[in-house]
Amino acid sequence: MRFAFVLCLAVLADGILGDPRNLPHPVRFIGHVITFWHKTLFIGNDSFVRGLAVVVMTLMTAGLLVAGVLYVSGCNVIVQVYLLYSAIAWRDLKDETRPVYLALLSHDLTNARKYLAFVVGRDTESLSETEIVRAVIETVAENSVDGVMSVLFFAAMGHVMGGDYGACVGVWVFKSASTLDSMLGYESLGRYGTASARLDDMLNFIPARLGGVIIVMAGVFAGGGIKVREGWRVFVSDRLRHKSPNSAHGESAFAGVLGVRLGGGAYYGGEFEARAWLNESARDPEAGDIVRAWRVLDGACVIGVMLAGSMI
Repeated sequence: MRFAFVLCLAVLADGILGDPRNLPHPVRFIGHVITFWHKTLFIGNDSFVRGLAVVVMTLMTAGLLVAGVLYVSGCNVIVQVYLLYSAIAWRDLKDETRPVYLALLSHDLTNARKYLAFVVGRDTESLSETEIVRAVIETVAENSVDGVMSVLFFAAMGHVMGGDYGACVGVWVFKSASTLDSMLGYESLGRYGTASARLDDMLNFIPARLGGVIIVMAGVFAGGGIKVREGWRVFVSDRLRHKSPNSAHGESAFAGVLGVRLGGGAYYGGEFEARAWLNESARDPEAGDIVRAWRVLDGACVIGVMLAGSMI
C-alpha cells in the first residue's frame, strides 16, 4: 500500500503544481551526466561501441545516484514523491499546449504558430488552423506514452523488482534513456546515436501498447458521443502505420476515441516527411478537440495510476 500511496501523491502533485521548473530538476542533472560521458567518450568518430558506452555509463550513473539519494534520506516518502512527481509530464503536456489553444480561440494564428513551435519539431510558420490543431493533438497523444504511461509502467515494474528503491530507480533509468534519445539519438550522429535511439524504442515498446489500450478505455472521458469501440477499431488497424515502432499506438488511439483524422505528414527543416493517415475517413480536428484530448489524457492517467498502484 505504501507504493500506491506514494504514486498517488506524486501524480496529485503533478496535477496541482505541474513541472517543478524552479526547483532542482533531475532531468537537467541527467542532461549534465549525458554531456559529461559524451565529451569523455566521443572523440569524433562514428562508433556504435562508443555510443553504447555512453548509454551504459549514463544509466549506471543515474541509477546509482537515485539509489544513493534514497539511501541517504532513509527512503523518505517526500523524496520518493519528488523523484516520481518530477518524472511525470501529465499537467506539463496540457500547460505547454494551452497557449496554442487559447490563441486559436482568439483566431490568432500567428501566436498559435509561435506557441506551437515551442512544443513540436515540425515547421509551424505556414500551418493552417486544422494543421495546428492536428499537431497539438498528436503531441499530446505521442507524449502521453513516454511522459505518462511509460513512467507509470517503470515505476510499477521497478517496485515489483526492487520495492521503494526500485520504483524510483526504474523511473529514472527510463527517463535517462529517454533523455539520451533526445540528446544523442538523432540520425545526424549515425551509428554513435543508434544505441540511444534503439534503447528508447525498446523501453517504450510495452508501455506504448498498454498505453494505447488504456487511452482507448479513457475514451469515455472524451465526450462528444465517441464510442470506445471505434477507438479500439482505429487502434487495432492503424497502430503500426508509422516509421517508429511506438509512436502510432498513442496517436491512433486518440484519433479513434476523438473521431478525428491525424497524421498525414509535415515539414521538418523545410523538407516534407510523409506519414500515413490515422483514422483516415474521419473528419479533420477542430480547436475544441484539444480540450477533449486533454480529458482523454486525464482519464488515461487516472486509469494508469490505478493499474500501476495495484502492482504491490
